[in-house]
Amino acid sequence: METEDIEKLRASFQPKTWSETISLDTWEILKVISEMVEGFEKLSRIGPCVSIFGSARTHDVHQYYKLTEEIAYLLTKAGFGIITGGGPGIMEAANKGAHFAGGKSVGLNINLPFEQNPNPFIDRNKLINFNYFYVRKTMFMRYSMGFIALPGGFGTLDELTEAITLIQTHKLLRFPIVLVRRDYWKGLIDWVKNTVLVEKNITPDDLNIFTLVDDAEEAVACITDFYKTYALKPNF
Repeated sequence: METEDIEKLRASFQPKTWSETISLDTWEILKVISEMVEGFEKLSRIGPCVSIFGSARTHDVHQYYKLTEEIAYLLTKAGFGIITGGGPGIMEAANKGAHFAGGKSVGLNINLPFEQNPNPFIDRNKLINFNYFYVRKTMFMRYSMGFIALPGGFGTLDELTEAITLIQTHKLLRFPIVLVRRDYWKGLIDWVKNTVLVEKNITPDDLNIFTLVDDAEEAVACITDFYKTYALKPNF
């Protein structure tokens, strides 16, 4: 653990004075509210969108980058806008596909000390910067009509399982959730089936919340077929 982290941990054990509580905690609440207000104001006007999750570390020559770009392009041509985390890698590929398809390209960027800077394919008026992961994640969940997860790390898993949990607990409508590349997700899904389900920590129906696919056409079809079934159509 870094020395700075140790000092912060030590400080957290010290009781705060009334003045410190008011000045620090209250100010924190106001900053959170500010991010919420900006997010709600901008995203409430963008129309039907699909969120695409995936690694920030995927290079632009990687097959997953090309696959993501194709998925976003096809979704945009089908009438959906694209929401990403606004950074490089898979996020950039998704925004790039939306940009060159002439659709809406939204970026919910998170301020980090490393790795994350907004990519150049986000519409200028649709870039929002966040300091708080949980506020940013609220925006994904509130303003998406579907979720597509490409290969990624802990951040992707966090966003993916948030969407699954909210649908499982009926806090979110049962929008389609698509996991792309069976070979990448196989280990996780096997563990869920063979351990989590066997231990009865989920029900068999919970496995139907998401769909596994391998290519761009399958991924897009999961979204478009869902809305055709209910006679709903994006309108930009």
